[in-house]
Amino acid sequence: MSWRFNVFLCLSFLALTTKTLAAITKPQKLGTRLIHYDSIYSPYYNSTATAADRFRLAVHKSRKRLAYLQARASFSASDDDARAGLVADENGVQFMANFSIGMPPVPQLLTMDTGSDLLWVQCKPCTKCFEQSSPVFDPSKSSTYANLPCNSPSCSISSSDKCDPLNNCKFSLGYLDGTKVAGIMGTEKLTFETNDEGETTINDVVFGCGHDNDVNNGQPSGVLGLGPDSISLVSKLGSKFSYCVGSIRDPKYSFNQLNLGDGVIIEGDSTPLELFHTLYYVTLEGISVAENMLKIDPRVFKRTYYGNGGVVIDSGSTVTFLATLAYDSLSDQVKSLLDGKLERVTDTGDPKTLCYKGDIERDLSGFPVVTFHFAGGAELGLDIGSLFVKNDAGGFCMAVRESDHNGLNVIGIMAQQSYNIAFDLIGKTVSFQRIDCELLES
Repeated sequence: MSWRFNVFLCLSFLALTTKTLAAITKPQKLGTRLIHYDSIYSPYYNSTATAADRFRLAVHKSRKRLAYLQARASFSASDDDARAGLVADENGVQFMANFSIGMPPVPQLLTMDTGSDLLWVQCKPCTKCFEQSSPVFDPSKSSTYANLPCNSPSCSISSSDKCDPLNNCKFSLGYLDGTKVAGIMGTEKLTFETNDEGETTINDVVFGCGHDNDVNNGQPSGVLGLGPDSISLVSKLGSKFSYCVGSIRDPKYSFNQLNLGDGVIIEGDSTPLELFHTLYYVTLEGISVAENMLKIDPRVFKRTYYGNGGVVIDSGSTVTFLATLAYDSLSDQVKSLLDGKLERVTDTGDPKTLCYKGDIERDLSGFPVVTFHFAGGAELGLDIGSLFVKNDAGGFCMAVRESDHNGLNVIGIMAQQSYNIAFDLIGKTVSFQRIDCELLES
């Protein structure tokens, strides 16, 4: 019996070793919940605001977002402009990530932003701080905080005046309106609450500790930059991340989520991803309504040498913006389907904003899907919940607007509803998987 027992021990040890090695070599994956600014889970939720109120503000913020993206994309942008608008200057941010910083952990709520790189939070002591719902982080009370020295490769946010008298790395981020966020760079432990109510920690994350924050009140604690720069959390965890958002119109939807790390599972059709000025560009080849491809010159979607045009996929804009020729083509097609059936609303303040009287679910039943076609065969389908939104006059408007900034096209978050959007920065692809976020692997 002894030889059988020895064989059993060897096999048991081998199985245990295999499991241990698998656990060690398994790529890292961090998942956390995303909270929409206007959901009931948000500290900024306004129960008296109507869907039309929220969308009107979102359009206003999206216009400002478009200006920021164009400033960042342009080769002629100054350093300040290129880093402008990293925090919304009004209560119009979209999705926020919930995590804690330091030891003991201090809860934070940060705006998720694919259009910026740095993770930063407000810190004590404050020369000037805005009002926030969560506690202001005090690095002096954290056992895991360390200042980032000036000679660190990560000390790259400010192009000049990088060092304080103690040789600590400084950072300063400008805004299009002239306001700023400034402070000291540091490293710290982050603790994320995972989708299954567990926790995941990450050590030595580079972040900005903002002490002089000249922005409006009522903001999240800061920004979680998901850009491709080496200082971003995406780079810290490898090269992949994904986010999935459900119905923005449903304030009770609770399955929006963000996943980061090389363990992120990427499924669905993919399209090449290009990086310019740390923005995520994709190649849009055409737009169809049902099976009918619109007559749009593909050059409308091309980026010029000087940084104008192109197509950016963005988490911070609610609506989608199309260059004039593409917008006109889509708008004309929608008019041909709805004019004569529904009454057009003309007093919108913008003659090119397309609005109708009626109810989206009732009057748009059977309306064809609008599909964005990308290089490589990937597609993004916009049903009525992604293409239209309620307005003030008991009707609805198209959630696609004309770009008024040098033809930059922006695919906003409404167009990305009901998709898991996955980015692979090494493979340089972005993938679109149509799915209810609740069904994603935890």
